[in-house]
This record gives sequence, C-alpha cells and structure tokens, in this order.
Amino acid sequence: MLSHEQPSSVTFNQQSDTYAWFSQRAWVEIDLSALSYNVKQILRILSPRTQLMAVVKADAYGHGAVTVAQTVLESGASWLGVATVPEGIQLREARIQAPILILGATHTVEQIHAIAQWKLQPTLTNPKQALVFSDTLAAINHNTPLPVHIKLDTGMSRLGTNWQEATEFVQLVHRLPSLAIASVYSHLATADSPDPTIMQQQQQRFEQAIAQIRSIGIEPPCLHLANSAATLADKALHYDIVRAGLAVYGLYPAEHLRSRIDLRPVLQVKARITQVKTIAPGTGVSYGHQFIAPHELRLAVVGIGYADGVPRNLSNKMQVILRGQQVQQIGTITMDQLMLDVSAIPDVQEGEVVTLLGTEGKEQISAEDWANQLNTISWEILCGFKHRLPRVAMG
Repeated sequence: MLSHEQPSSVTFNQQSDTYAWFSQRAWVEIDLSALSYNVKQILRILSPRTQLMAVVKADAYGHGAVTVAQTVLESGASWLGVATVPEGIQLREARIQAPILILGATHTVEQIHAIAQWKLQPTLTNPKQALVFSDTLAAINHNTPLPVHIKLDTGMSRLGTNWQEATEFVQLVHRLPSLAIASVYSHLATADSPDPTIMQQQQQRFEQAIAQIRSIGIEPPCLHLANSAATLADKALHYDIVRAGLAVYGLYPAEHLRSRIDLRPVLQVKARITQVKTIAPGTGVSYGHQFIAPHELRLAVVGIGYADGVPRNLSNKMQVILRGQQVQQIGTITMDQLMLDVSAIPDVQEGEVVTLLGTEGKEQISAEDWANQLNTISWEILCGFKHRLPRVAMG
C-alpha cells in the first residue's frame, strides 16, 4: 500500500519544540499569521457560495504541507489540493479530515486502492481511466461510490478530456455505479496575462461544455476553473470553488493583479555567518574566481548554498539583508556556502543571521526579486528550498 514519502525536513513551533532551531546554519521561517491573513483576504473577495481550495502540493510550495494545511483550514479554507497520492496520504496521516482533491493523474491499481482507503478524491481525465477506476473498485467491493472530479481540457493542452467530448465522458462516469461525480473542472493557461482573450475563450468553452452536460439531464454538483490569478482577475471565474496556491503564500501571480488584494509573504529564508575574514586587493573568491576583490574587503561566509535551494545562477547578482542593510553576495555560490562583501558594516561577527528572502527593518527581498533576476517564476523559487532546511513555524 502506498504511504507518504517522509521528508527530511523538520517542522516545529518556535515556542514549544525542544529542537534547537537557533543552532541551525540555515532555515526557512513560516509566518502562520501571514498565512491566515492571506486566506481571509482571499475569502473576502469570494461570493458567499464560493469555497476556497488551498493548493498544498509540493510540500505546500516548500512551506510545509501539514502545518500549512492545518492553518488554512482553521482560517476558512474548505478544500485542499495536492498533486499526488502520497501527498494526500501525508495529510490524512496528520488527521486532516477536509476533502482532498488529487490534481494529478492516477491510474494504477495500487493508487486506486490507496485513494479509496484514505478517502481521497481523484481527478479523472479520460474514459479509459474512469473504467479502470470502476473495475478496480468493484473488484475490492468498495461499497460507497468514490467521489471523482472530471477534468476538461479547454485550452491548457495538459490533463483532461477535450471540452467538446465532455458530454460523452460525463455520461460514462455517471453510469458507473462505483463512481460519483463530485465536480467538473478545467484549468486556465493564461490567467496571469493582462490580455484576457485566451482566458475568456477558455471560460466560454467551459460554459458550453457545462451547458451540453446539463442538456442531457446531468447537473454537475460543483464547478471550478480559477487558479490564484483568475481568482484575483475576475469574479465571474469563481464558480463554486477557487483553487488558490501562490496567493495563499502571499505572492502575486502577476504585477497587474497586485492592486486587487493585500497579501503578506509567508516564507523567509535565513542563514548564519560562519566565518569573517579580510582579503587583499586582487584576491579571487570561490570557484572559478568569478569575483576578484577590487580593494581590501571584509568577506563573510554564510552557511547556505545551491544544495539548499539558492540558485547558483544568482552568483554575484543577489543581495542579502544584514542588520537591516542590503549587502552584496560575491563569488560563485557553492553547494553549501556563499560569500558576502560586508565591508560597509562594522565588526560583523560569526553567528550573525542574514536574511536571504524576507523583510528586515525597511529592507525586503522577495521570491519575485529572485525570479525576475533569473527570468523564471516565483513558484519555482519557493519550491526549490530543500528539505535539509528546517521549516520553523512562527506565530
């Protein structure tokens, strides 16, 4: 039987756990009060009939799935979304009872057995998968129909049956006694774009598919289409559930959506200085000597590197915050360490804490800042922090 994959990270509360988080070389801080605030802000823009599904896949975007799930549910979320069966099992083993939708594809007998045992709700993407589910559940004498969510492809060209074939697909699932349709949904490809043309086209296709399903006498009990960007962009996209991921964690899916809602970043990344030294003019720093000291400077070594999730391509491009000031990273970022020029800050000591992502005083560095420098997206930055960094729950 499938079981969840045990991460090597440690999630604990700063006030109550005996784990010596303060002795760590580097860690991730999770602000639970900010997390709760974001959930309540999202709920404020939803209609009373619309529920919030917090997407907690990929270990809650690197924030720690169990702690995040417990907090968002306490703050008003009704559903949880995961990508895989083990992610769902991890939440169930933590005694989380809320409905959990598996957003990814599942089709093996072992996965189906686990879904039924752990009371998870799968996404069905095609008729063949629906028949496999039905046959497998019948073989194990699963007495109550399993709630399933039918996914339509309206333009993402990823998982789902073509929207034009929705009627036949829904009709098939409706006839299978082992399955109960819990929702029909789709996913938007360009909701974060200022140009709504494609998003509107996808919504029109979704509406047409739903109308066709209703025309054969089947009423989908629940509809959902919106991700974080669509949730912020247009209330007409909210339907019965919105699936919010990035916004829950306090980041904006696009710059033009920033004015729609007030969000607070949940995650901060911090590390300790492990050595301070003076280097002479002309001294090379780190692998390849990609940085040469132009003058005498004070160098601080920090105990975090690309094996922890700090992208190596940020070498010589990023800043960190030390004593409320931004200081420059210098030299190639290595697997476990990086170097700073701390010449402008007097008497820097080993053991001092630097903030790589987060806020200190008036200075702030965000995942969006890193993403912009690397020509990527903030989702990738958040998901990149490895499990050897403990997650410290604050607030």
